[in-house]
Amino acid sequence: MEIPLLQIDAFTSQAFKGNPAAVCLLDQAKPADWMQNIGAEMNLAETAFVVPRAETGHYDLRWFTPAIEIPLCGHATLASAHALWETGRLSEAQEAHFHTMSGELICRRQGNLIEMDFPALIAEPATLPAAAVEALNIKPVNVVCHRRKDGSDGNFLIELESGTAVRNVKPNFYLLGKAANAGFIVTARGDSNYDFVSRYFACYAGIDEDPVTGSAHCMLTPYWAAKLGKTEMNAYQASARGGEVRVRLAGDRVFLAGEAVTVLRGNLLC
Repeated sequence: MEIPLLQIDAFTSQAFKGNPAAVCLLDQAKPADWMQNIGAEMNLAETAFVVPRAETGHYDLRWFTPAIEIPLCGHATLASAHALWETGRLSEAQEAHFHTMSGELICRRQGNLIEMDFPALIAEPATLPAAAVEALNIKPVNVVCHRRKDGSDGNFLIELESGTAVRNVKPNFYLLGKAANAGFIVTARGDSNYDFVSRYFACYAGIDEDPVTGSAHCMLTPYWAAKLGKTEMNAYQASARGGEVRVRLAGDRVFLAGEAVTVLRGNLLC
């Protein structure tokens, strides 16, 4: 039986920019080990698996890196919504409701943009592990951390002195993978075009540098909203591919918006 599979560049209007995600459109749920094997085969930051529910417009959604299943992913959610509209599974007037490990996530079209409704991730002051300081070779201005539900460190957010400092970070990925079972966001105030810039490293999940990370902006948005006194901002993730994210903070929710481009359509044969 052939299973539709799309590769979509998210948070960009141009092919080969933004963050690529594979989207697997299933008729029914598959075992986790099968999905993990597909994630490893695709070898992208994330592969999304979409399964329809009985209620129109509602889907179960799971995300796998080449190494692990993760609880929240922005770019592969945006790509999943794009795939549903593009393949006609949803009309563009319909919202996409995804049921995930992080609760219900809602996507809607706003012209060329896809807006996603995500939970805000609030961080607490933290000390960066010494191994991470060595691996990143940076001088932090401020460090905070969002903790997982079990109390363990999730993502560290590290503010640097400038956007240039963010772009110039050259991690030792081997050391960073050993520093903590966590991701590392480096960020700074932006320039005239962007309110803030960032990069994201997730060696613990099998991803050295993620090109554009929606879930990281769930932390970045409340952090920079408090610093800048703004609830709506334009952000840029300064990876080699690069990508733009429009963000809006509304209470305990973060709205992330961006474009998407399909670059590949095919079928899984296994």
